[in-house]
Amino acid sequence: MSRIRTHVKKGDTVEVITGNHKGKRGTVLSVDAGNGRVIVEGVRPLRKAVRPTEADPNGGIKTIDGPIHISNVRKTG
Repeated sequence: MSRIRTHVKKGDTVEVITGNHKGKRGTVLSVDAGNGRVIVEGVRPLRKAVRPTEADPNGGIKTIDGPIHISNVRKTG
């Protein structure tokens, strides 16, 4: 199994260069090289309905960071 190389890795600071979130900066939380997606902190917030569980008894609507395509980000600094 070969490893897919990417220009960013977890913990890098990146800037979004195209799309609706152009110009926003954040830290990479995770990289999915197989699908070509990255999750950048605070760049693409999504609201998700979550069922109550033992770990989170309240459930409700939570805000999570959504993925964006890896080609839409540029490494900074």
